[in-house]
Order: sequence, then structure tokens, then C-alpha cells
Amino acid sequence: MSTTICQVMGFLVSSLGVGGSIMATAMDTWSTQDLYDNPVTAVFQYQGLWRSCVRQSSGFTECRPYFTILGLPAMFQAVRALMIVGIVLGLLGLFVCIFALKCIRIGSMEDTAKANMTLTSGIMFIVAGLCAIIGVSVFANMLVTNFWMSTTNMYQGMQNVQNRYTFGSALFVGWVAGGLALVGGIMMCLACKGLIPEESRYKAVSYNASGRNISYRTGPYKGGSGYEADPKARKGVGYEEAPRSEDGRRPYPSKYDYV
Repeated sequence: MSTTICQVMGFLVSSLGVGGSIMATAMDTWSTQDLYDNPVTAVFQYQGLWRSCVRQSSGFTECRPYFTILGLPAMFQAVRALMIVGIVLGLLGLFVCIFALKCIRIGSMEDTAKANMTLTSGIMFIVAGLCAIIGVSVFANMLVTNFWMSTTNMYQGMQNVQNRYTFGSALFVGWVAGGLALVGGIMMCLACKGLIPEESRYKAVSYNASGRNISYRTGPYKGGSGYEADPKARKGVGYEEAPRSEDGRRPYPSKYDYV
């Protein structure tokens, strides 16, 4: 029962993690304009992985997608790739996990196959969670670097060179989603151990006899047509072969028969 609960909980937690990764990737608030020095402004800017948006004080919002890929920074493209890989692996893991659930019986699928599928989906969830966490962390590092560079330029008198951007809500959603996918994958790997049948766990155990070791030698086998007694064993003291006639028959009676 505990194995089924662990497997179902891992599936639900991983589903939330994969859904959160999709939501974070689609959000436009990966970076938002910092309003610390200018709280009252007519234009508010925020950016995502796929487009940048501008919201005016009147409530009108205009978003423009990134029309070029080569013009974007390499780290920015790496973040895109990590998030996409995490989503693909998460969706594949969910698909495999549905058929691996112990509470769902499909045909004559054995518990060993379900255990292997559970382990596979758990590894996929772990990799998907790591991709989401790494991608969001790389983007956050870019924001921190640009923020302090912009702050340095402001203190040097170049206040209108560029706007400062800080963490958006999509980063926190991505961190939480990656953590959920990672925890769900670990739970699925733990549930895999309980799905392995008992007889397969002790398949490799060997037993030794407690008695004295006996060694056997193998040699060529000699077969006979029947039981043949040793003629020498029948001979006792005073036993002699009786003389035979020319035709091969022994005369009867003979004195040698009574010796």
C-alpha cells in the first residue's frame, strides 16, 4: 500500500512540476523593470523568453516577439534550450508513468515491467527538474550581472544609458516547478524498489552445503551390456578349471566339480 501511495504522490508532484515548467516558459515576466529610483513612470517594461512587453500608465500593453535568434545572447538561447528539454522530458515521463502506475492494470503486464517503467519515468522527472532549475538560475545570474553593471553606470553619471531589470515572477515559478519535478522523480525512484517481486530479489543468492566438500572427477564412461561378475572372485582355494573334451564340452560328472 505504501508503494502505491508513494508512486501516486510522485506522479502528482511531478505533474505539478511539469505544468509549472510549461507555465514559467510561456510567461513574459522573466525580468521586470526596476522602479526603485523611479516609482512613478508612464512606461513599465518586462521581458520573457519569447517576447518583450511595454505597459503604459493608461493600461495599454504592447508585446513584440523576438524576430531574430542570432541576435540574442548565447546564454539566453541556452536557457531556452534547457527549458524546452525539461518540458519534453517531463511530458515523456508523465506518459510513461501513467502506464507504470500500480493501480492501473493494462493487459498482462508484470510487476517487473512496471518497476522498470517507474524507474525510467523517475529519472526523466529528475532530469527535467534539473533542466528547469539550471535554466532559471542561469537567467537569474544574467540579471544579477546586468543589474550591477547598470548600477555602476548610474553612479558614474550615465543615468539614462539603460534600464535596470530585476527578477520577475516567472523565475520563482520556474524554481518551484523544477523542485517539484525533482522531488517527484525521487519519489518515483523510491517506489520502484517496492514494485520488484520478492522472488527476483533473491535470484542471485547462492547456498553452500554445510557438510564436507566432496570433489568429483569426471572421466570417460564405459558401458557394458549387463552385469559381469569378476571370474577371479569365484575362485577359491582348490578351484581349478575342469578339462574339456575336443568338442568343447566338459565331461559330466567330473572329479573337478567336487573339489
